Amino acid sequence: MTYTTDQTIREIVVAQTKATGVLPCIKLHEKADFLAYAQAMYDGGARVIEITMTTPGALEAIEAISSTFKGRLWVAAGTVLDVATAREVILHGGSLLVNPAVIPEVIQLGTRYGIPVYSGAFTATECLTALQAGATMIKVFPAALGGPKYMTNLRMVYPQINLIPSGGVTLDNAGEFIRCGACAVSGARIFMDHERIAAEGLGCVTERVARFIEIVRQAKTEQQPIP
Repeated sequence: MTYTTDQTIREIVVAQTKATGVLPCIKLHEKADFLAYAQAMYDGGARVIEITMTTPGALEAIEAISSTFKGRLWVAAGTVLDVATAREVILHGGSLLVNPAVIPEVIQLGTRYGIPVYSGAFTATECLTALQAGATMIKVFPAALGGPKYMTNLRMVYPQINLIPSGGVTLDNAGEFIRCGACAVSGARIFMDHERIAAEGLGCVTERVARFIEIVRQAKTEQQPIP
């Protein structure tokens, strides 16, 4: 996907998220070669990736990836729980803030600096609170609790909402989440199979990202109108 110079970061990140339909997350227990992980996801077709702030060295990784892939790969910070962390992410080149819950002050900071925020939410009330605070998209978490049809329920009352289920998305149900109204899917464990990576290398991450993107692409052609 190409973009014009007059588009904002917010517009580009949203467009790229919707275009691929996949927001893969890097979540590790120790510092690693984050550029290699980012390259593997990029090679699989990802154009927006997430690094959780619970990962050691997350800020340095965000800065390195943003600098290396400038204009080609956009980096989100996940599990952003407070304004201080959000500011650091932006200063280190982060292009997106992702939360597991509704945190209005983080959403408002992102809005102030033109950075999109994918706010965690689950109930209809939480979704409305996030939208009213200015959230760009809603990360439905934990998605496994409601299942794919829950996306349809939410969009029946909020037709224009952008939903990204996370937590419980698999190769088997990703397509159904999309068919039921999600615009993309997200997750960490579905991409970070550490045993497989140790045995096969990061090529398996590339393959997994590509499989999810293809599943989502096909499912979008089968989406039904929200009643």
